[in-house]
Amino acid sequence: MPLDAPRRLIGTALVAMSLVASTPAGVAASPVTLAAGASVTATALPEATTFTELSGLPQDTDTYGKLSGVVVHPARTVAVYALPGGKPAATLPAKQLGSQTWVPVVETRKGWYRVLLPSKPNHVTGWIKAKGLKKARSRYRAIVKLGAKQLTVMNASKKLGTWTVAVGGPETPTPTGRTFLLALMSPKEKTYSPLILPLGTHSPTLDTFGGGPGTVAFHGWPDRKVFGKAVTHGCVRVPARALKVLAGMPLGTPVLIAP
Repeated sequence: MPLDAPRRLIGTALVAMSLVASTPAGVAASPVTLAAGASVTATALPEATTFTELSGLPQDTDTYGKLSGVVVHPARTVAVYALPGGKPAATLPAKQLGSQTWVPVVETRKGWYRVLLPSKPNHVTGWIKAKGLKKARSRYRAIVKLGAKQLTVMNASKKLGTWTVAVGGPETPTPTGRTFLLALMSPKEKTYSPLILPLGTHSPTLDTFGGGPGTVAFHGWPDRKVFGKAVTHGCVRVPARALKVLAGMPLGTPVLIAP
């Protein structure tokens, strides 16, 4: 069945490709309770959010492989492991950027899922326990071809549209590989795009931009002359119709960015 994950619109503006927030989501001082029943201090383990950089976790080695569309959501904060049954290396919160956290599954073992995470470095993954997770399947996928400067959105085998887009410039390229739709944001004040769709990936050349962590996103652009050009700081600028279609995808939907 298609995923109908809730998508809460929040009034946080995205400056270029950065997320501006007063406090990074990975910085917290209070204890959190893990779904496994254990309690850890949030400062002892980093949260797997777009604001953090993780270490000691496996990389996604099949970066251009097709994802199954299976996505999971932790009802509350869960531990993230480098290997099933090992020691926790991070935590995955139930919400981030005002939206529920839905992440794609890249590997399954009995009682465990290895999922893509939204943190740095790009393509970082981790194992989470299957117990207590909400599970669904998204039939959607978005494919960006950087060389052709083209976006295609699919719903199962049905093509919903293909559009010419703007991508990262030579010095600030759009990162490649498979990622996912992390959140849906609606800026309070009028800006270059009515909606911002952050992805679970970051600029490979900018550690930060505009005060945020350099998170790459889909968003609109008022000047159509940019479409078909490599001129952005890493984000993918899309036409209004494409933005509307993308906004209809469930959170956690796979996004493939090809060279």
